[in-house]
Amino acid sequence: MTIKKRITSPTPKFFKVLRNIGLVLAAVGGTILTAPVALPAAVVTIGGYVTVAGGVLSAVSQLTVKEEQPQQKENDGK
Repeated sequence: MTIKKRITSPTPKFFKVLRNIGLVLAAVGGTILTAPVALPAAVVTIGGYVTVAGGVLSAVSQLTVKEEQPQQKENDGK
């Protein structure tokens, strides 16, 4: 499958939901990292991990495409 075909192929509904969850996680983690108040180091570290996990989840979900069904011949072996 070429890159152009993968980009234009539809994404399954389950992975669209996962992509949105990943985007939310990345946004929450980014908010924690850029908080204007001083947070404990553990919270900032967890925020970094949540940001990375959300980004990876979104990227992998966006690249997933529906599997193409092979076209059956009209006579199927007749």
